[in-house]
Amino acid sequence: MDEELDQVEFRKKNLEKLKEKGVSPYPYKFDRTHLSCELKENFQSLKGKEVSVAGRIKAIRVHGKSTFMDLQDSSDNIQIYLKADTIPLEYELIDYLNIGDFLGVKGELIKTKMGEVTIWVKDLTILSKSLYPLPEKWHGLTDREERYRKRYLDLIANEETFRVFTTRSKIIQTIRDFLNDLRFIEVETPILQMEYGGGFAKPFTTHQKSIKKDLFLRIADELYLKRLIIGGMEKVYEISKDFRNEGLDRLHNPEFTMLELYEAYADYEDIMEIVQSLFNLLLDRFVGSRVLTYQGEEYSFEKGWKRLPFFDALKNKTGIDFKLLSFDETQKEALKRDINVEGFYTKGKILDAIFKEIVEPTIKTPTFIMNHPKDITPLAKDKRDEEGVVERFEPFLCGMEIGNAYSELNDPIEQRKRFEYQAELRKKGDVETESLDEDYLTAMSYGMPPTGGLGLGIDRIVMILLDKPSIRDVILFPLLR
Repeated sequence: MDEELDQVEFRKKNLEKLKEKGVSPYPYKFDRTHLSCELKENFQSLKGKEVSVAGRIKAIRVHGKSTFMDLQDSSDNIQIYLKADTIPLEYELIDYLNIGDFLGVKGELIKTKMGEVTIWVKDLTILSKSLYPLPEKWHGLTDREERYRKRYLDLIANEETFRVFTTRSKIIQTIRDFLNDLRFIEVETPILQMEYGGGFAKPFTTHQKSIKKDLFLRIADELYLKRLIIGGMEKVYEISKDFRNEGLDRLHNPEFTMLELYEAYADYEDIMEIVQSLFNLLLDRFVGSRVLTYQGEEYSFEKGWKRLPFFDALKNKTGIDFKLLSFDETQKEALKRDINVEGFYTKGKILDAIFKEIVEPTIKTPTFIMNHPKDITPLAKDKRDEEGVVERFEPFLCGMEIGNAYSELNDPIEQRKRFEYQAELRKKGDVETESLDEDYLTAMSYGMPPTGGLGLGIDRIVMILLDKPSIRDVILFPLLR
């Protein structure tokens, strides 16, 4: 710590010396002609021409009357070459520069005897002074919590972090392009909502002063997107920030990114095809293979996704056909396994808890878990030819659930019954229920076509594609304790 304070004082003195020499190290802008990667990629056509670049000093190598520096911009590093007899006035300022400072340089593009693309500097502008020392490349900022809290330093010090977040952006753009090519329309729906819905979750609440009402941060955008289907927008999607007042762990952050899409005249079988096609595209583009490696294990997509009914998955792991058990018997089976089901008032919720504890971590290969209990899925249509379950699937991969999809319920009378049932559960004390949204029921009463819907967790997909163990590794600014 003392050494760092000494560095800060040293850098502040360098800043004062620059000002004494009439240099203002915080100009308003700098005109650059190229990124570093463009100079390297197009060296033959740019050789001998004047170019200008800007970036952060990452290394300084002084050799008497000449100095080499490495500048880093968002694309790459570029070496610059400064000679005292070429820029005598600017060369005097080198003594007051430090690693971390931002420079803008203009000069001739050359190659050194060692074959490295270099800019022979003819003009130098100091763009910003770094008053704090950067973490060392090999020994600095290795503490994971510190990296999350100071992501700006993590991006500077760790090339892999920079790669993860630039790739995340490309993954999201690829998803957008995929859906746009299928003629989906991207839309925006409210984050602040009068009624929250679209999932079982505890919301965050806030208060709007001018209308004097409490509002909720959305837990999902489902009910608004389905209003658009009712309004005639037959294919819609949103890549949204959702908020759930839940715990923090390697798979959960209270603020997260979701893709939700809805397609009129489709059912959950059609949505399965969309998920498979999307993943094949993402694998081809960002993995380069239909075989994915995650945390040391390989998972093949070459034969497509396995389809496994919810109750079959439970039976495979427990040996019990839970369809045949009563509520009390199901509760006893949960308690035998030390699964906390206090405050659960439906058999389906207890089954879901058992599933998450016993089955979910074991589903490694790409699998669609299908046909869930009706009482935990109030927004989905009944399964054709099977009582007590609905047409729903959840895609699972690498031991984690990455989404949720339905053949959407479009009968307003049945939907009201299910909402009212959820309201009764809430009165009993279940805080995670679907709220009764009168406006949504009104909208549905004007007629809603058959619809297939899907929600996918963007953060978890990025985790899997980039082989990261925690959701905090793929969110720029995760919430920390």
